[in-house]
Amino acid sequence: MSDNAALKKELGPVLLWALGVGYVISGMYFGWNLGLPEAGPYGFLAATVIATFLYVSLVASYAELACALPRAGGAFVYAHQALGPSLGLVCGLAQWIEFVFAPPAIAAAIGAYVHVFVPGLSPTAAAMIAYIAITALNIFGVKQSATFELGVTVLAVVELLVFIAVAAFVGPGFRLETFARNPLPHGWAGTFAALPYALWFYLGIEGVANLAEESVNPQRDLPRGLNLAMGTLVVLALCTFFAAVGVDGWESVVYKPGTTELSDSPLPLALAHVVGEGTVFYHMLVTIGIFGLVASFHGILITAGRCTFEFGRVGYAPRGLGRTLRGRDTPAAALVTNMFLGFAALLTGRTGEIITLSVFGALTMYALSMVSLFRLRQTAPRLLRPYRAPGYPFVPATALVLSVVCLAAMVATQTRIAVYYASAMLVGFIYFRLVIQPNVRETPFPLPAQHHVTTPSKD
Repeated sequence: MSDNAALKKELGPVLLWALGVGYVISGMYFGWNLGLPEAGPYGFLAATVIATFLYVSLVASYAELACALPRAGGAFVYAHQALGPSLGLVCGLAQWIEFVFAPPAIAAAIGAYVHVFVPGLSPTAAAMIAYIAITALNIFGVKQSATFELGVTVLAVVELLVFIAVAAFVGPGFRLETFARNPLPHGWAGTFAALPYALWFYLGIEGVANLAEESVNPQRDLPRGLNLAMGTLVVLALCTFFAAVGVDGWESVVYKPGTTELSDSPLPLALAHVVGEGTVFYHMLVTIGIFGLVASFHGILITAGRCTFEFGRVGYAPRGLGRTLRGRDTPAAALVTNMFLGFAALLTGRTGEIITLSVFGALTMYALSMVSLFRLRQTAPRLLRPYRAPGYPFVPATALVLSVVCLAAMVATQTRIAVYYASAMLVGFIYFRLVIQPNVRETPFPLPAQHHVTTPSKD
């Protein structure tokens, strides 16, 4: 390991777009369907509209913070500068939970897809093999990782477009009456229970900001990459949802055939009703579909490594996690640590609950990031802002309000997981206050002099 904690600047706008889309695109392939038993197609559509408004406003605003404070810690850095060490730690923990616990859910889906073709290989074993292979690639180099991400993301987007076309136009095609079958199994209240699964359509796109230190020109390229990726994802999410449910109703993309067991592979279930499960075309599409899962899995592992790396670099976690691998300049120790945590989460076999836990972290981080944006506008008016949130203050206020509303809805409908999440946050916060904070300087994020940041008072 090297004590030099600098990361290489090798990412341009195309690679940032690929990473933004790649982080999220697995949300089109699995996970979202688990919200349909709660809400039905109408309620889930309402939840998706809420999620879309939240993420469009969030991404437009989040880019301002990413350009002004381009650090690998992302929201951890923004909240620390704006709100002080304690709330900075809360935001950093929430971000860490989002990005460390999203990959096990995606890995489980990869295992489920692989098991379709290799029944002798258990889904859990396939998921662990994927973890080891992609972690090794991330350790090898960021440029190589990002180039790989571009390739698998393009394949995943093409596959989704082919799926949408096949589901909509081949055979009976999309039918509104089929889509609307059993539209609200639990009434409109099911919309709130379905929110974590609708948010899964977009969860993780903000992770592009954590690669700011590795961007060649973050002030110019980050907003372009984030906004273009968001537009791409909105179109894909809505088209995928309508096409999949409109083939044979929502139940057929939720439950395995002839059972009440939930499925992690809704798109193959929909395709089986169109082209037949044993056809060459079906196997070709499902095989390519794995690339969508790999794209998100790989991309989110990159950001998760940066989150853990930043904690180690500033002394909020063991210092060894904040070192880079000599000769590769990648956060190898952080990546390997996250891999073993992912193994532990995988062995629980609770994909839906892992998704929900990750969403709790994301929503907490979103709310605190938007508060940080408002706070920095007041306390650091001379902070260099190459990009400013459009429609200020209304656009970031929209993201803040929707984040809080969604978080409250999740606490009300996912109370047990909310307790687990709050307990984990509380343990981390107490450990920070008693052990870490007394030994860490107040501002562990040195910034260029031209930023003219007004440091918040110590809380």
